[in-house]
Amino acid sequence: MSDNLKTTQMRKTLLQQVWDRLTAPSPGINDVGEQRSARLASSFLFVVAFFNLLSVLIRIPRAGLGDTFSGGVGISLVSSFTAYLISRTRWHRAAIIIFSISFSSTAYLSMAMQGADANFERLILIYVPISLIVASAFVSPWVVLLLMGLNVGALYLARAMGAPVAEGPALAGAGMIGVIGAILMVLTNFRNSLEKDRLEEARAMNRKLEELTAALEQSAEERTADLEKANRQIARRASQLQAITELTEAIARLQDLNDLLPAATRLISERFGFYHVGIFLVDSDQQFAILQAANSEGGRRMLARGHRLKLGTGVVGFAAQSGKPRIALDVGRDAVFFNNPDLPETRSEAALPLRSRDEVIGVLDVQSTQAGAFSSEDLQVLSALANQVAIAFENARLLTETRAALTQAQEVYNEFTRAEWSRAASQAEHPGFRYNAGRIELLETELQTPEAASAVENGQIATNQPNGSREKRSALAVPVKLRGEVIGVLHVESNDPYKTWRADEISLVEAVAERAAYAMENARLFQEARRRAAKEQLISEASARIGGAINLENILQTTAEELERVLGGSEILIQFQNKEQA
Repeated sequence: MSDNLKTTQMRKTLLQQVWDRLTAPSPGINDVGEQRSARLASSFLFVVAFFNLLSVLIRIPRAGLGDTFSGGVGISLVSSFTAYLISRTRWHRAAIIIFSISFSSTAYLSMAMQGADANFERLILIYVPISLIVASAFVSPWVVLLLMGLNVGALYLARAMGAPVAEGPALAGAGMIGVIGAILMVLTNFRNSLEKDRLEEARAMNRKLEELTAALEQSAEERTADLEKANRQIARRASQLQAITELTEAIARLQDLNDLLPAATRLISERFGFYHVGIFLVDSDQQFAILQAANSEGGRRMLARGHRLKLGTGVVGFAAQSGKPRIALDVGRDAVFFNNPDLPETRSEAALPLRSRDEVIGVLDVQSTQAGAFSSEDLQVLSALANQVAIAFENARLLTETRAALTQAQEVYNEFTRAEWSRAASQAEHPGFRYNAGRIELLETELQTPEAASAVENGQIATNQPNGSREKRSALAVPVKLRGEVIGVLHVESNDPYKTWRADEISLVEAVAERAAYAMENARLFQEARRRAAKEQLISEASARIGGAINLENILQTTAEELERVLGGSEILIQFQNKEQA
């Protein structure tokens, strides 16, 4: 069932395509109404020509080819096909006129050829009205009037040429033609009037549609322009935010204040395309904003001469004093702009305060060669950028201070370590130990080898390569360091005079020396802790005994006894001081 339906639809589609090709209007016709009229004329004339051809084909077997084409049927066939072919051109109305004239002529020729046998009423009442009706559907009322006159004239011409038409019937036929023509003229005029009104309405509607379309197109263009502008702004903002992110990452990697500020001005100028970027810092007296870094040539000249601005002076001074961003959109007319000969091309300037803990520590100054280069949105972006610069600066400053404090503490601790180990070495009974042949020996004197002295003095590994000499042995001296301070030396000698110390052997001795240093320090600290604990215990016991005495004599006696017990073999003297005698 579905296959039959598809086949039927395909046939309909094919027939429709053939019919469209046979009745399509001329490509030279552009008006929609004219195209519709031309298609209707072509369709009508094609149908008439087709039925005329069918009639001829039916008559040929009965009347013969000559008789068939000698009558009105042959004339009608030729005229209908001719009119059809003309209707496919731009002259489709002329084709209708040709058809109407030829169709009416068929009646008059038939009367002339048939003579007395002609049926006047049938010929006149069929052919002439049909021709006029068809013509009225396509042409103007004046053309219908012309065709009506031609038909009346043809009627009397046929009568004059001998057609068997009496005076009365001829007059009646002419009157009928006139009545039909008049009616068709009125109807045609009414139809044309309606079509004209409809056409005016359609044109008015088209004008409104065109105006609406133009308004919509203009609105669409405006919306498109707004969207493009918004997209450009969004893209610009995204680019700025991306630049801020990249700048923040780049600046955050810089920890030296001497590198941070110059790098910040250079990166900001490169990413945002500013003519000049400078960073000012407020002095400790809160009197001046001093230029610390700049990217432009004029800015470098200003740095060389120590450029500074008093707070409240110019765009930078205003931002430093008020703590608020300041924009000069047209520096030539801005009353607070300080004209700088080192930056003559500046046309716009923006100063953003650098804040740390709600305190203004400086100003980020950006300048452009374009007038009105900074908008409120740019101000927000630049403020965010200034905040990042301030944070990076404060972090670098704190890091610098922390490093300085750590270095100072390290130096103090190293000095303390050096003093403590010097004291420990001076109090030790023996300067060191020697391990040889499985035995540990005490050193009576300090080790006096060149490599040991070099290791202690320079804090570096020293070696001795005798190159096969039997009188000397290959030696390796590694300084024993504790937090950078040399507290001893680890000396290794080999019995092999050709010994060359390998890197792994040296690394092993270094590792042992490092661990030995920490172990020795722990031992010293433990001994120091025990000594202090014993001292505190003695003081506590002495204080307890002294506190147990109940009179002055007992207190003095107990104090002297405790001191003699702690110090051993010492003479103790306690004397009161009389201020009046003094």
